[in-house]
Amino acid sequence: MHVAILDTTATLVAEHGLAGVTMSRIAQETGIGRATLYKYFPDVESIMVAWHDRQVADHLRQLTEVGTQPGQPDERLAAVLRTYARLSAGHSTHELGALLHRTEHVSHARQHLLDFVAGLISDAAAAGRVRDDVPARELAAFCISAMAAANDMREPGALDRLVATALAGLGATAKPLGRRKR
Repeated sequence: MHVAILDTTATLVAEHGLAGVTMSRIAQETGIGRATLYKYFPDVESIMVAWHDRQVADHLRQLTEVGTQPGQPDERLAAVLRTYARLSAGHSTHELGALLHRTEHVSHARQHLLDFVAGLISDAAAAGRVRDDVPARELAAFCISAMAAANDMREPGALDRLVATALAGLGATAKPLGRRKR
């Protein structure tokens, strides 16, 4: 029931906006009583925060899976950046984004991601595959911020170019994106 509430609310908010969704509508769409819904959540915003927390946890799981695959450290880093860019693409930046990104959970998730990417960069630097003249944590912050630009990318190939640009900034020696001939 919890999953249905989260998913239904997210769908309704995507269709009607945060202000256009009521607890009554969520209860109706999920087929539960309003009293039952209120037993789990006090309002629509809290449902959306719970939905977002679930999304963030799933994204971290996906990034960890990608980043722990066998391969050269710079290739794993490139795969994580590609995945992060894909996950970041098309996310809203209006009032809902502001609501969802101010939670403590998101702050902890960002720190986890920063540490994870910094670890990949450290491994790649130790292998001589990326620059080592800038602290890994600073480079990780650069990469994470750069991948946030994926939110505005709509053209085919834009995400790959974004990742390639970030990797070039790291001085990556691998060409994991399969360069196209011109």
